[in-house]
Amino acid sequence: MAGTILVTGATGTIGGEVTRQLIAKGVRPRLLVRDPAKAREFEGKAELVKGDLGDAASLERAMQGVEKLFLVGAGVDGQVLEAKAVDAAKKAGVKHVVKLSVLGAQEETLAFGRWHRPVEKKLEASGLAWTFLRPVNFMSNMFNNVDSIKGQGAFYQPTGDGKTSVIDPADIGAVAVKALTEPGHEGKAYTLTGPQALSGAEQAAVLTKALGREVKFVDVPPEAAKQAMAGSGIPPVYVDALMDLLANMKAGQTAVVTDTVRKVLGREPGTFEDWARRHAAAFR
Repeated sequence: MAGTILVTGATGTIGGEVTRQLIAKGVRPRLLVRDPAKAREFEGKAELVKGDLGDAASLERAMQGVEKLFLVGAGVDGQVLEAKAVDAAKKAGVKHVVKLSVLGAQEETLAFGRWHRPVEKKLEASGLAWTFLRPVNFMSNMFNNVDSIKGQGAFYQPTGDGKTSVIDPADIGAVAVKALTEPGHEGKAYTLTGPQALSGAEQAAVLTKALGREVKFVDVPPEAAKQAMAGSGIPPVYVDALMDLLANMKAGQTAVVTDTVRKVLGREPGTFEDWARRHAAAFR
């Protein structure tokens, strides 16, 4: 009998996709969750273990009998917590870790890449089988602009004409599930993108069509964006990392488009049009 698949971050965007798609495949995953109340949708379909990556006892409990691990970091302290998870996985005899990373982590040019790469290196040196998923910006990050789109018919970011190949989180989840349930993905680092790179203005045009009312993209000065983030309570180190990403987006560094999703899944990745139509109600 195949061993258990443990999913971390199951109440988040990508971990949630992985969990739902594993369940749809008939797999009963184990979920390490800080707050089981947030994982209610998975009750009866998954095994819930209360705890988190920072709690050694709960980590040890969650890892027992696990064959494969889907590893999602946790913001600013993700690097330290993921390193603990790798150690616990090795100790528990886990065979394969599928890690959610970020576009260009291997080059460590982005701040987020510099956060993820040390954990990738630790996995590479661990003796465990590994697969790295390196997506670019999620389409679902548009949800951060729900209030301004609803209230002002606009979203604001300091990215100018810079394009980004946004990806549907469902596609990241699907690639993860392939790596967790089928052989042949060990030792692979997958750069995951959507089918096309879009500017803020182009995303606004797609939303306009999907919502049936005008949505504008407003390019704002970086300093204004930084102040707005800081004012919303985002930790300063995370604000700096986001500003670094936005500057790279403006410079066109995130416009890379790969055919990895198609190669792994045997189908085209979802478009931003598809995503916007599916989630139009959230913005109305």
